[in-house]
Amino acid sequence: MKLLELAGVTAGYGDQESVVSEVDLRLGEGDFLGLIGPNGCGKSTLLRAAAGALELRGGRVHLDGGELRRRSHRERAQLLGVVAQESLFAPGFTVREIVAMGRHPHLGRFGRPGREDEYQLHRAMDQTGILALAHREAQALSGGERQRVAIARALAQRPRLLLLDEPTNHLDINHQIEVFDLLHQLNEEQGLAILCVTHELNLAAQYCRTIALMEQGRLRSWGPPGEVLNADLLSAVYRVEVVVEEIGGAPHVFPLTRRTRFNVAARGGA
Repeated sequence: MKLLELAGVTAGYGDQESVVSEVDLRLGEGDFLGLIGPNGCGKSTLLRAAAGALELRGGRVHLDGGELRRRSHRERAQLLGVVAQESLFAPGFTVREIVAMGRHPHLGRFGRPGREDEYQLHRAMDQTGILALAHREAQALSGGERQRVAIARALAQRPRLLLLDEPTNHLDINHQIEVFDLLHQLNEEQGLAILCVTHELNLAAQYCRTIALMEQGRLRSWGPPGEVLNADLLSAVYRVEVVVEEIGGAPHVFPLTRRTRFNVAARGGA
C-alpha cells in the first residue's frame, strides 16, 4: 500500500481551465520525490491538491489507504505535514510558539500540552537547528531561518509524509544545501516520506530518490534522476538547450545560453 496515491487528479481554480489534468503519482514509505517542471506547469497546484487544500475536479487522492477527502482535518494533520513556499508568520509570535502550533492535531480534549508535546516540540527544534532561536520573534528571522521554523512546525506534527513547495525559494546556495541536507537526514534516519516541489534540478538530482517531471499540467516523465534528467527531455520541456554531465555519481544540468553556444562554437573553430 502506498502512503500517498494520486489517481487521475485534475484540479484548477475558480472558473478557469484546469491547471493539472489526469495526473497519476504514487509515494511510498521512505520515498523522497522531487517534483520539477517549468513555471506554470502545475507543480504547486498538484501539491495543493495532494494536501487537500484544493478541491479536485476529477480523480482521487488517497492518504495511507483512505480517501483524503473523507479524512478529518485532524487526521490529515497527524499524517501529513505541509511547508508552503513563503514562510510568513504573524508578528509577535516567538519561534517556540510557531513550532508549538504543529502540536495542535495531537492535543487532548482541553488543548493542554503534555510531556509528549513538549518532547516533540523540543525534538523538532533540535532537528532543524533552531533551539537557540526559540525565544526570538519568528518574523524577524532571515529567510533561511524562517524556512527551518516552518519545517520544524511541520515536524512537530510527527507526520509520516512531508510536502514542501519550493523550500529553497529566495535562499542563497549555502542555505539551499542546508535545507536539502536536513530533508535528506529526515528521510534517511527517520524514514520520513518527502514530496518536494523544486526548481533546483541539480539539488534534486543529488538528494531525491525519484524525479517527477511535469509539462503543461501533465506528468511527462517519472523515475530515477539518471533517467528523467536527460538532455533531450529537459531541452524539450524547458525549451532551452541543456547539457547533462555526471558529477559525483549524479547528473548535473547546465543550460546553454546564446553566449555559451557562441563561445563553444568559436573555440571549436579555432
